[in-house]
Amino acid sequence: MQNHRHGITKLHPNGNHRLDRLAKPYMYWLYIFACFPVLIMICLMFVDAEGIRFEEMQFTTANFEILGTEGTLVAFWNSLKYSILTTLLCIFFGYLLAYSLYKSNLKNKYLILLLLILPMWTNVILRINALASIFKPENILVDLFHLPGLNILGTDWAILLGMVFTYLPFIVLPIYTSLEKIDPSLEEAALDLGVTHFTKFWKVIFPLSLKGVVSGSMMVLLPCISGFAIPKVLGAGNIPMIGNSIEQSFLNMSYNQGAVLAIILLILILGSILLVNKLDKEGETLI
Repeated sequence: MQNHRHGITKLHPNGNHRLDRLAKPYMYWLYIFACFPVLIMICLMFVDAEGIRFEEMQFTTANFEILGTEGTLVAFWNSLKYSILTTLLCIFFGYLLAYSLYKSNLKNKYLILLLLILPMWTNVILRINALASIFKPENILVDLFHLPGLNILGTDWAILLGMVFTYLPFIVLPIYTSLEKIDPSLEEAALDLGVTHFTKFWKVIFPLSLKGVVSGSMMVLLPCISGFAIPKVLGAGNIPMIGNSIEQSFLNMSYNQGAVLAIILLILILGSILLVNKLDKEGETLI
């Protein structure tokens, strides 16, 4: 319990606020359905067994040989390539959208921002399949507007456009939040010193909004690296990525090799999250 007498705040005798009890169910849920499966996969990395049968399991490090196979290296390279390209495109277009909204004189900015991020609330599989139908030569847009049909399904362009369309809203919100936190007097001071509007943006606004760019970039990069639905549907399985390799391993009951790929990918993701926390310790750009 808190006591504000004499301006001093005292915590509950147990050292925790009573409301902290409300977080315990979530913590139990996290341990059971997140941490425990990770521990199972770590164990599967070092054993040789058919499926998940525990009777005849033997310790081995042969599962790590999959990391050196040509298919895995190609999948890792494709995942990294498309993720970086998607992140760069999302930074460019996301910053344009966020900065244009930030500088506009519109009264309902948050309503417009809500409309921009509204696709995040819909089912991603539904959106991907809708894009797949548009990327075919014959689609509803061709019938309604007599536009030339696209024929890019199963190509690099389909995957790249699908990733940008899917993950662009993830970067707009952090950038806009970081722009809103900039003190307007800093921009006025820069203009009073005689700098141009471009110099003001490059020397003042962009550095102060860099936390939002980094946070948003991680929110785009990480799902791009680990995702498998977009390459599978829009790429028609023609371009292997690491998420598809993990999915295929588990579908073929090669749980040991799938666990190796999944844990390596998890380590990369956790490293990226630690980088974000180091640059934005208060999480200012994520709310």
